[in-house]
Order: sequence, then C-alpha cells, then structure tokens
Amino acid sequence: MTHSTAPILYASAWSVLMIDSISQQIDGSQQAGAGLRIPARRVALRTSLLMFGLASLGVACASPDESTSGATTSTVQAAPTDSQTDGGAGPADTDADTTTGTGEGDPEPGADDETTTSESTPTDDAPTSADWVGQAYALEPVVDLDEPIALVERPGSTDLWIAERSGRVRRVSTDGEAADEVVLDLTDSTTTDGERGLLGLAFSTDGGLLYVSYTDTDGASIVAEYAMGDTSAAADSARVLLDVAQPFPNHNGGQIAVGPDGLLYIGLGDGGGGGDPERNGQNADTLLGSIVRIDPTPSGGEEYTIPADNPFFSGGGAPEIFLFGLRNPWRFSFDEPSGDLWIADVGQNLIEEITVIPSGTRSAGSAAGNLGWPILEGNDPFDGDQAPDNHIPPLFTYQHADNRCSVTGGYVYRGPSIQNLTGAYTFGDFCTGEIFGLQELASGEVIVGNLVVDRQVDQLISFGAGPDGELYVLEAGGQVSRLTGQ
Repeated sequence: MTHSTAPILYASAWSVLMIDSISQQIDGSQQAGAGLRIPARRVALRTSLLMFGLASLGVACASPDESTSGATTSTVQAAPTDSQTDGGAGPADTDADTTTGTGEGDPEPGADDETTTSESTPTDDAPTSADWVGQAYALEPVVDLDEPIALVERPGSTDLWIAERSGRVRRVSTDGEAADEVVLDLTDSTTTDGERGLLGLAFSTDGGLLYVSYTDTDGASIVAEYAMGDTSAAADSARVLLDVAQPFPNHNGGQIAVGPDGLLYIGLGDGGGGGDPERNGQNADTLLGSIVRIDPTPSGGEEYTIPADNPFFSGGGAPEIFLFGLRNPWRFSFDEPSGDLWIADVGQNLIEEITVIPSGTRSAGSAAGNLGWPILEGNDPFDGDQAPDNHIPPLFTYQHADNRCSVTGGYVYRGPSIQNLTGAYTFGDFCTGEIFGLQELASGEVIVGNLVVDRQVDQLISFGAGPDGELYVLEAGGQVSRLTGQ
C-alpha cells in the first residue's frame, strides 16, 4: 500500500455488504465517509449491516438470547495492507491464524444495502452525531523508545510514563523530551520470549505508588508495587501482589489499571496454548482468563485485600475475580466521566471483540460476569453450543479479513484538542495498524468507522492517554505519537 501525508482514500470506498439478519429489514443508505451504523446496545439483535471501504469490518451486535445462534459476523473487501504480525508480545497471538478470515461459515459479500434497527437506551448526554467519521487526523511524533508497550499518566504529573517491553519504565515530557534516568529497570527480572515482558503499569490515585505487570524469567505473571519518589521508583521497595503461573508463553494479558473506585484491576489471559486447552476461561477457580479486582492494601497476612463486593467474595470461585471468560484481554480502560469499563479481548482465529461493562452494573452480591470464552468466540460458538450463565455479550466484533488479526484496545477520547472525537472509543488492529472509533448516539445507533490518519501505523501495540486526556499511539517498532486533528 502506498501512503502519503494526505488523508487516505481507498479505491474500494463503496464496497457494500449485506449479511443475514434476524429482525425486520429496512432500506438503508449512507454517504461516503459516514461510517458504519449499528443498532446500539448490548441487547441489540444480530444485524444486517451496510458498510463502505473506509470502515470495512466484519461486525455483529448480539443479545444474550442470540449469542449462540451460529450466525457469523461478516467481512467486506477493503484496501490491502502489507503489515504482518511477527509473533512478538502483545495482541497478535502466536497460535492464531493471522491470514484473512476465509474459514468455514464466512458469509460471501452481497450487493444489497440493507440494515436493521433496534431499541436502545443511550445516556442523557449522548451526542446526536459522530462528526469524527471521515475527518482527517495526524500522528504527531513524540519520542522513539525500545518497543514501547504501555503509556499512562501519573496523578500530579504532566509527564508521560511509558513501559518498554524489555523491562524499563521511562518518563517522557509531552513535548517528547525523554528523561535520561530510568524510572524503574526490570530488565534482569523479565524476558521478551514469546509474548512475555513488561506488559503494563499504573499509578495509585495519589501518584505515590507504581504498579507494574510483567512476566518473570520463568514465565509467571507478576504484579508488583513500588514506592515512587519525584521521578523514580525505589527499587528496594518492591512488594509482589500477585504471582500467577502461566502454562504457555502466550496469552499473558498484562493490562493493569486503577479504577474509579480506587481498586486495582488486573487482566490475565487464559494461559495460552491455542483454543484454551485447559479451559481456564470457564474455570472460576483460577485467575487465568479473568479480570481481577483487588485492594492493594495488605490485610490478614496477605499482600492485598479482597473487596467485599467481588462476586466470589463468599465462595464459588477465586475471590479476586471480577469478570471471567476472557481469552487474552489486550487492553482495557475506564471512561472517566461514566466509569464504564471497555475491554478488548483478542480472538482465536476469526473474531475480535469489544465489550463494555457499564458503571454500577457489577454491584455487591451480583453474579460474576462471564464473557464466554472458550464456549464462544465473540458471539459465535467455539467450544460449546450454549452461552454460559451470566453471559455478557460483546458490543462489537470484527473478523480477520483483509489482514486484520488482533484487536488493540484503547480509550474513550476525553482530550481538549479534538472536540469532534469526544466520547468516541478508539481502538485498532495490531496487524493492519488501522485505528477505529466507536460511538453510541442519542438516537440509539452505534457508529463505527476508521480514523483517517496521515500515515501507516506499524504494529499497533497499544494506546495511551496523557494527563490532559490526549490520545497516544504506540508502535512495536518504537514510535510513540500523539493523535491530533488536521
């Protein structure tokens, strides 16, 4: 693919697709660049979709009742890309088929332009239009590092705090000036074999503690806490919170974040091996394949405290678990105004998924939410034929068409500089480097489309949000860039 500094326009911009629907069909049409319109809400029926080349994804929304119907998501012809995965750390799983999704059951592109609608309950302040679709954006270079893999803000600081997969945490000013000193050096404690390495970092709400997530030299997933000075962590203050053995070198997860409740959320993959051979995703007695929620305050001789409103606090599963049924959550984030939790879970060979957990829905005494893996991949059966109890279906899925291979989760944009992007969830694909936006409108529609950026992104390993809410894009090759309007 040839790229220039001008907005990218694909020759296939009028590619159209129709897939099976299970509800009333109505005629639909869109203008070029209008993005992909999906009936919103997690309980929307599986839909027929109209798509154009700039937003050509295989997509489905499903209700809990329809999530195991066997109907598939869909693909359309899109611009080719020469980006390929190298099997390194991050979202591109080494056991997954990263070629185009042409497996059994993939629907053929059609020529009809039909869509469906369904009921929705948007928030009171939901926008009435997605003005970001079709707009041109630029990636402003900030700094080059050694395989940057996570970027976070620190409360009370105007700097960017960036993890390098090899094991270093660095402090970088927003104008790209990298500090000479290293905040924390774990290079002797980790390895970059397979999908391993330093994978995530977060700060306590007062900025006084640094939490890191990495795999040790034996491959175990470690979450540790360090006391912070002004610009560096005290290496001798390390306190290991979690030490979870991993049976395989992939699907480590690694994302950590401090939630609006001040608790520490930790993402762990299913342990790897392809297809979850140990079925960890559906085993509530293991932390593998889950998002863990703990209070890092020591208690009762343990290094942390179990929140009393965790679903298994009183038994029935590992008390640390907040959600389970995940394959490899490669980045989750909280939308600060709403508190909603956005999760990107990497698929096996076909389907990538985005799931939203609205703030307040996982209240004290509620059953643990189950995202379905490995019974389901996205909305489709994988190793089972019936959705599990308390299943939470994805809001959005896409297939491995046109060299897409692995979702990279991002953030709901809340920065001051790109007003028309406010409230849109941004995410991307590791292999193609595409950056997408997803937004629910006041009408109940969910709009999904490409952010048209000024250059190709090479192996989109992660996103980050700076202290002012601006969005950063991290590439495995080393580039850290800030998303800006043109």
